[in-house]
Amino acid sequence: MISLRQLTFARVGRPLVVDANLQIHPGWKVGVVGANGCGKSSLFALLAGELHAEQGDCDIPAVWQIARVAQETPALPTPALEFVLDGDVELRRVERELAAAEAAGDGEAIGHLHTRYADIDGYSAKARAAEVLHGLGFTDADFARPVADFSGGWRVRLNLARALSCRADLLLLDEPTNHLDLDAVLWLEQWLKSTPATLLLISHDRDFLDAVVGQIVAIDQQRMTLTTGGYSDYERARAARLAQQQSAYEAQQREIARLSRFVERFKAKATKARQAQSRVKMLERMEIIAAAHADSPFQFSFRAPDSLPDPLLLIENAAAGYVDRKILANLTLTLRPGCRIGLLGRNGAGKSTLIKLLAGSIAQQGGERKEAKALNIGYFAQHQLEQLRPEETPLWHLQKLEPLTPEQELRDYLGGFDFRGEMASRPVGPFSGGEKSRLALALLIRTRPNLLLLDEPTNHLDLEMREALAFALQDYEGGMVVVSHDRHLLRSCTDELWLVDNGAATPFDGDLDDYAAWLATQRSADKAPAADAQAEKAERLQQRADAKANRQALLAERRKLTKEIEQIDRNLAKWQEEKAALDTQFADPDFYATVDRQKNEEMHRRAGELGEAIDTAELRWLELHEALDALPAVD
Repeated sequence: MISLRQLTFARVGRPLVVDANLQIHPGWKVGVVGANGCGKSSLFALLAGELHAEQGDCDIPAVWQIARVAQETPALPTPALEFVLDGDVELRRVERELAAAEAAGDGEAIGHLHTRYADIDGYSAKARAAEVLHGLGFTDADFARPVADFSGGWRVRLNLARALSCRADLLLLDEPTNHLDLDAVLWLEQWLKSTPATLLLISHDRDFLDAVVGQIVAIDQQRMTLTTGGYSDYERARAARLAQQQSAYEAQQREIARLSRFVERFKAKATKARQAQSRVKMLERMEIIAAAHADSPFQFSFRAPDSLPDPLLLIENAAAGYVDRKILANLTLTLRPGCRIGLLGRNGAGKSTLIKLLAGSIAQQGGERKEAKALNIGYFAQHQLEQLRPEETPLWHLQKLEPLTPEQELRDYLGGFDFRGEMASRPVGPFSGGEKSRLALALLIRTRPNLLLLDEPTNHLDLEMREALAFALQDYEGGMVVVSHDRHLLRSCTDELWLVDNGAATPFDGDLDDYAAWLATQRSADKAPAADAQAEKAERLQQRADAKANRQALLAERRKLTKEIEQIDRNLAKWQEEKAALDTQFADPDFYATVDRQKNEEMHRRAGELGEAIDTAELRWLELHEALDALPAVD
């Protein structure tokens, strides 16, 4: 159990959480929520032993193994599958010790290590790691690729796979769905629900939180609270608490006004002075209730496009792909003002390729493309964050778009994206991923697009910014095509779903729950052809492993018996020699004339002990030989 008692922790001298008291029981799955900078990641650092408490206690069972996702992955030559397996420290230690024991021919150690290897499911470790990698979107061909070959986003997935593959007691996951597409998110959701580990999860995906966690730890105004249920339950409880606080605040304000009026009216009257003074003291002792405050720092909307031609974009019988392969074919799609399309599809099916084709970022292969004269595309993808000038400020980026617009108007606009005051004048380089995403969205929205193409727009955005974006998109008048792993955004902002699969893009007859079922069916179908072969291969491997373990165990047992026989042979030779010498002395008549009585008794007692030891050893020697003969022969 994790126990926090009167816990206070800080970063660079700034208190983040003060006097926290809560318990997290084994097996709980807990969502950690709060505004950016409130201390969520610092809590993880504290639990991992990387940050020390200012005061109070944070107790975690000493035997617990903790796994968390590394922030960076160096460009290693290690194959992806081996990199994931390296995360299980004990597995690798046992493998190294087993190799050393086999090289030294230490049968006893080999037997013990094979037993431990089986206990930690070492024989199935590669299969488990492969399952995790498949779930996160990697193919069999990726397993042997060096880590250095993968892009930054895929290295993040490798780090996640490594953490998930550990046999951890406590799993700390900070925004694990970033850089994942929807099918990987759905797989991860099921995996986390089934893991026996205690889970602490930071996520800005409300559907993901609702599906996985059973408790919420909220950090707000340096306080940490624990509520039961998912994120939606927490939101309802928080709304009720804020409403209650606001009601108590308003009631107290009425009471303060009534007491103040009494004091003002009667403080000068001698007959009422004592009562007035009593009410002054009541006011002084009153603990002031703060007004409830839950406003979002984000306030923005899409300005009306300059024009809304119909249709905006027409694609007929088009194909798309790259030099070495075609990804989409026979594509026909008409985008009109007000259309709201969400793209679904498995990893690598071509969702991002379709977005790029619509945006004109890649060349269309064949077919026809008709753009309205007034078409103004607003295209958002993660690579556009790299186009921000790191040495320049948010205000500079906006002024570059609109050099004639008054600075205060631009500052007011940036404030709606929480770039207020000095924040608008700071260089972009040190900004977090979420801050850069917010700025890229602000610049995109400012261009008044009449066709929005959004490829994972919620990556790195917190819950409040995601909610503000969803509200803004609901009021957007133009056409929209979006790829997102955030199901709440898809549900609230799209009217139709299209499925990209097998080189085609077609309307999907169903909702997101139907898509999850379709995806599960596809995965089962993918596994079916290889299932028998995989099972047969696993059985052969297990049989070989069992045979090896049995052979090593037999060798270890034979060596153990042989060593004891050799020890008995050495002891018997020594004892028999000593007993023979004593018997020779006892047979000499002169012996009794030269040895006193006490010495004589000691020597006869010693001869008796030797005789008993020899008899016992010879009996044990016979038993050992019988046991050795009974052992099966070793190939």
